[in-house]
Amino acid sequence: MSKLQNEVRGSVKKAEDDILTEDDLIDMHYLRAVIKETLRLHPPLPLLFPKISNQDVKINGYNIKANTQVIVNAWQVARDPKSYVYKPEEFEPERFLNANSGLSYKGNDFELIPFGAGRRLCPGVHFGTSVNEIALANLVHEFDWTLPGGVTSEDLDMSEAASGTVIHKEDPLKAVAIPYSSA
Repeated sequence: MSKLQNEVRGSVKKAEDDILTEDDLIDMHYLRAVIKETLRLHPPLPLLFPKISNQDVKINGYNIKANTQVIVNAWQVARDPKSYVYKPEEFEPERFLNANSGLSYKGNDFELIPFGAGRRLCPGVHFGTSVNEIALANLVHEFDWTLPGGVTSEDLDMSEAASGTVIHKEDPLKAVAIPYSSA
């Protein structure tokens, strides 16, 4: 959190009443890494929308017949130790800052597919990522965040539960927002 806040607060010089805009986000690489890592570990749709193969195809030794319904498990793909050798189950935004900094969740890199991939990529990917970046930047710029009642990050239960086609934390995350004063 402090690394993210330092980047956001250090990159932006704004008036008190202003909110951050897309123009303020250009050099916020760690912010984008945090969002990529969040979407990697917690994709909103763990199973992507089903597709029907239009021809017989062989993928990684598996024969898929024409007219077969195929469902991609984005949740498992994002935790594959072949793609994420270093702590695939851990929240490590730094993995997107160096060798994988170009890894995009916009459908070309199949290790990170929270919005799907290929021709059937979610049409809202650009809007969704822009809104997430602006919202997160404003939240960490304007507030310091703590856990209530002496809870530490080690105490957090990040278990997930399914509700229809979406996945969410089993127990809601509670956080306390304290207005930040740069003075």
